[in-house]
Amino acid sequence: GLRFLRHIERNSVLLFMVPATSENIKTEYEMLLHELAEHNPELLEKQRILGISKIDIATTDDRTRIQKLKMDIPVVCFSSATTEGIADLKDLLWATLH
Repeated sequence: GLRFLRHIERNSVLLFMVPATSENIKTEYEMLLHELAEHNPELLEKQRILGISKIDIATTDDRTRIQKLKMDIPVVCFSSATTEGIADLKDLLWATLH
């Protein structure tokens, strides 16, 4: 809730996570942006990354939808269960921070 939102005000990069199995990843991301804007519009000025989680359970259709996804921020797919994409996520976060 609000305590979490106050906490992220100190971060320089925001990582949004949406599951690969989501019906509409872009819509879920936009809902998260709306919540940020409602709390503090200045948070929208921070660098952002979209992490698509649970890629290990994504179907072929999910993966096709993800490949066609057009976003204005960096996107990385990963799985905490299998560690697929974790190195890519860490590399992207590190590069964004520096």
